[in-house]
Amino acid sequence: MGGRRRRMRLLMVSGISLLVLGTAGFGRTLLMLAGEIDTFDADGISGNRPGSAGKGENVLVIGSDGRVDGNSELGGGDKADVGRADTAFLLHVYSDHRHAVVVSIPRDTLVTIPPCRLPDGTWSAARTNAMFNAAYSVGQTVGGNPACAQNTVEQLTGLRVDHTVVVDFKGFTKLTEAVGGVRVCLPQDIYQKDLSPHRAARGRLLLHKGPQTVSGLEALDYVRIRHGMGDGSDIGRIKRQHAFMASLIKKVKGDGLTPARLLPLAEAATTAMTVDPGLGTANKLVSFAMMLKEVDLHNIKFVTVPWRYQGSRVAVVHPDADKLWAALKADRAIGGADAGRVMESQRADAVAASPSPGVEMTVSGRPAAVAVYNGTRINGLASRAAQALMRHGFTVSRTGNASSRGHAITLVQYSAALKSQAEKIAKLFPGAQLQPIAAAEVTVILGQHVAPSTVPASRAPTSAATSARSADDDLCSDLSYG
Repeated sequence: MGGRRRRMRLLMVSGISLLVLGTAGFGRTLLMLAGEIDTFDADGISGNRPGSAGKGENVLVIGSDGRVDGNSELGGGDKADVGRADTAFLLHVYSDHRHAVVVSIPRDTLVTIPPCRLPDGTWSAARTNAMFNAAYSVGQTVGGNPACAQNTVEQLTGLRVDHTVVVDFKGFTKLTEAVGGVRVCLPQDIYQKDLSPHRAARGRLLLHKGPQTVSGLEALDYVRIRHGMGDGSDIGRIKRQHAFMASLIKKVKGDGLTPARLLPLAEAATTAMTVDPGLGTANKLVSFAMMLKEVDLHNIKFVTVPWRYQGSRVAVVHPDADKLWAALKADRAIGGADAGRVMESQRADAVAASPSPGVEMTVSGRPAAVAVYNGTRINGLASRAAQALMRHGFTVSRTGNASSRGHAITLVQYSAALKSQAEKIAKLFPGAQLQPIAAAEVTVILGQHVAPSTVPASRAPTSAATSARSADDDLCSDLSYG
């Protein structure tokens, strides 16, 4: 199996960090394990960096499919291959230390990779129109180049990255084992061929259909699956990983942090991570952790950088992305003002249409953006409705499941400024009802009267709408992640 097919899309350490690093007992345990913390060379961090806004903290989390130290045996590729990173997200912790936003950056996003330090001490030339995940491989070393990935994120966002954390295959499996597994639900059985589509035969059963708790290699297989679930796109997998992370946080929070749980969690966290020198000691980790301890699941928003397909790659959508970075730089809630005041009101406004609070709150797109939610038990309806809207010239910002799955009639919700657009959309769903709301986009909540035969069947993804399959197409509808 080629290295590209083996790369994983990790959920990383941040979910556990948000819950366990901030306890006093965990701090004492970290001090005992200080020798286990690895750091990367800071000499590669650019000297031409954005200034610190002085509000909030930005943490870059990278999932590496490292080839060394036992990772090849878990599917991390050939030992002689270079280090790669296919998953990355920027965690912004607001200055109130109670709210946070996780912004995923798709691996195939086209970016400018700035000059990065090479193993011989020289610096590479800047590269334009390069895939984002290529930044981690600059220098072609087995260990990868976290500093170059950090430089690239700062170039992309204009935000100063305060800390960078890298987690590999082995670290991920240890973390999921340490928490006692994570609850997931699959719509069908998953075989080896689903994970490795170029296999001649389907191979052995990896995961069975229905609700289950996964840890270790099973959890790794679950987050790696691309072709076997959903629409096969990397964007769709990101949405599933957001839900997985929310489930992880919910699990740890529900179990509580007893003394018996602290040592394995501390051991897993410290051995799983490679960090920048700013987090390179137990004392520094504990100090950082104390900033995170008040952040709770319902105050975490998971988003993906605004994007569109550009051929087989992903292009950042402007000015949507610029507004996102500006909001984070100013420590504002997405689309709002002060994080502490606005985050809660945003969550309350969105609860009627949200698949589960805290799981997905995407930045609204241009004035023509439409959010589509499945208010029925008909799998895949949101994705097919999104395709129909795209064919009529609308931009779909996201798809998902409504909080209620028993809608009889389709609702088209809109703000006053978008009434005319909402009326046009309603005509595409005969019998739909218009409903004014305060949100800054049009929301379609599909009802039972929209039969599958009236909505075009799904095709290969060509845009955000076609790849953003609803979270419940990948996760069973009766399993809550909020």
